[in-house]
Amino acid sequence: MARRSLFERVARLSTLPVRVGERIGLFDHVPPGLPDGAPPPKHTFRWDLDKTYLRTEFDSFADLAKSAFETAADKSAFPGSPALLRSLRQDGHRICIVSGSPTQMRQVLTAKLALDGVEFDEFVLKNNLKNILRGRFRSMRAQIPYKLPAMLRSRIGATAPAETLFGDDAEADAIIYCLYADICAGRVSLQDLERVLEASRAYDDDAAIVLDFARRVPKGDAVRRMFIHLDRKSPSLPFRRFGRRLVPVFNYFQAALVLYADGVLTARQVIFVALEMLDSKQYELGHLATSLQDMMRRGRMTREDALRLVADATEAAASGALAERSDLPPFETMAEAFRARVRSLGNAEPPAWDPEEPLDYVRLVDEEHEHRRTRRKAGLSGAG
Repeated sequence: MARRSLFERVARLSTLPVRVGERIGLFDHVPPGLPDGAPPPKHTFRWDLDKTYLRTEFDSFADLAKSAFETAADKSAFPGSPALLRSLRQDGHRICIVSGSPTQMRQVLTAKLALDGVEFDEFVLKNNLKNILRGRFRSMRAQIPYKLPAMLRSRIGATAPAETLFGDDAEADAIIYCLYADICAGRVSLQDLERVLEASRAYDDDAAIVLDFARRVPKGDAVRRMFIHLDRKSPSLPFRRFGRRLVPVFNYFQAALVLYADGVLTARQVIFVALEMLDSKQYELGHLATSLQDMMRRGRMTREDALRLVADATEAAASGALAERSDLPPFETMAEAFRARVRSLGNAEPPAWDPEEPLDYVRLVDEEHEHRRTRRKAGLSGAG
């Protein structure tokens, strides 16, 4: 990739950002931004879909075929994720979905979200049919040249002072999200970004679009938190290299706990996530109590925040704000289970965090490519 020609291309594209994105097939849908006169969102929540919100398997051709022919009713969301998304959809908050699923699945995926009572503001899918027809086969699996410009373009259209991102461990979401956050914060130069795009094997015109959006995106340290859903049950420890802002979670009760500690969710909303998980019959109260303890042990929630959650939830239950159900544990039982797990940790100190250094994105991308090659040799695949 020649630097001069690439930056010349960026300058030429900068006058037609939306039409260019549509022309090269970078996006299935270019977000229109906000209506004239509409206030900017207070908080934007960006979600991946497969393996983040939906249980989706892509490890074999049979898995792909099954997913393609499923109806909306056939598809299954991870317990707690619909309740969490509904809670995040508050006044002044914006829900944006960027998925690697093909555009042909828009109708069934939209119907699934509607069945779950989930509303959204943007929904971007990947136009792999166009990639095939144009012979751009690298683009079919490449995630950085697809997700990164979609997120940057979205922020250009509707800039929020705070953002929270949700992804999974099946692909490079941790890298993409940290890179996006650092671009928005002005910590990654265009020259450094160009090297990352070269390492990601991006086509030149895709790279030019990314660089143009990165140059024009409103700057600010907006990304407060990132969650990586450990769908593959990856160990959480390796994710510490991405810093405190990125939190790997095994379930969405853990994500709700962190968002409560961040002041984003109320105790009542956290309990709604917990109740939906218990209602799924895939979790028991002991699982949730262990999840809370795990977040404390990993230093993702303090003892004070955990006890405050129990007190706030108990107060909400006493006020009648939470309706109990006979088929689920009483709130008193839930509260005591949580308190017991907090007490059992005693005064144990969470692991100390090393001083955070700038991430070497070129090295991270190279490692991700090597990991994908290893998985392919083992007969496995991934999805975005």
